[in-house]
Amino acid sequence: MKTFRTTLVVLFIVCFGFSQNSAIKSEVIGKGNTILFLPGFTTPGSIWKETVNHLASKNEAHLISYAGFNGNPPIKMPWYTTIKQELVNYIKDRKLNHVTIIGHSMGGNLATDLAAILPQNIHKIIIVDAIPCMRELMMPGVPESNIQYESPYNQQLLVMKDAAFKQTATMMAQNMTNQKDKYDILVNWMSEADRETYVYGYTDLLKLDLRTILDRITAKTLILGASYPNKAIAQSNYEKQYKKLSNKTIVMADDSKHFIMFDQPEWFYAKVNAFLADE
Repeated sequence: MKTFRTTLVVLFIVCFGFSQNSAIKSEVIGKGNTILFLPGFTTPGSIWKETVNHLASKNEAHLISYAGFNGNPPIKMPWYTTIKQELVNYIKDRKLNHVTIIGHSMGGNLATDLAAILPQNIHKIIIVDAIPCMRELMMPGVPESNIQYESPYNQQLLVMKDAAFKQTATMMAQNMTNQKDKYDILVNWMSEADRETYVYGYTDLLKLDLRTILDRITAKTLILGASYPNKAIAQSNYEKQYKKLSNKTIVMADDSKHFIMFDQPEWFYAKVNAFLADE
C-alpha cells in the first residue's frame, strides 16, 4: 500500500508538474505535436481546454497555470521573470522541440519572450490580443524606471477591501468580453488571485518592452487582435508595435473584446487550425 501511494504521488508530479515552490503548474493532454498553451493574467490553464477540443490535428497540449492564481501558491518577486525562466527550463528539461506556443494576453508576451530566447525550439507562435509594450499605450512616454512596486496606486489596491476589489473586477470584466455569462468567471479569477501577485505581477507587465527582442524571433507568427474599441486604431497599434517582427501575420477579430476565444470562438478555432496546418 505504501508503494502504491508513493507511485500515485510521483505520477501526480509528473503529469501535473506541480511543486509548492514552482512558478508554474502544467497539465498535459493528448499525444502528438507539442503545443504550449499560456493563459493571460489571473487566468488558469484550463481556459484552453475548449481550444484543445477544437483542434483539427493530434497534439500534446501543455496547459500552463501561474503561481499566485487559481489557488496556486504565490512566489517572491520578480514574478514575470521567474515564470519566464521556469518556462525556459520546462522546455529544455523535457527536450521539447518543434514547439508551437499559443498565448493570450500576458501569455502572448511570454510566447514572444520564449521564441526570442529559444529560437531553435520554437517553431510557431500564436499571439492572442497581446502587445509587446502595453505601457506605451497606457502611459505614453513613461519610462520603465518610473514603474515601481511601491507606489500609491499599488498600496491602494493592496489594502482594498474584498467587496471593493470585486466591484473593480466586475467593471474590468465588462471591458474584457461581450459575453455577459462570462463576467462572473473573470471576476472570480481576479478576486481569487493572491493580492500581492495581482498587484506586483501587473507592475512587472507594465515594465515590459518586448519590442527590443522581436528581431531575434524566427518562429512563424500569427497575431490575433481584438477590434475593441476601434478596429482601425487597434490594428495600427499592432502594426507599429510588432514592426520589427519579420515572419508575422496580423488578423483582427471583428466585434471582439480582449477574450477573443469567448467572443468569436468559431472564428478563433478556424484561424488557429489553419495556421497550425500551414507549413
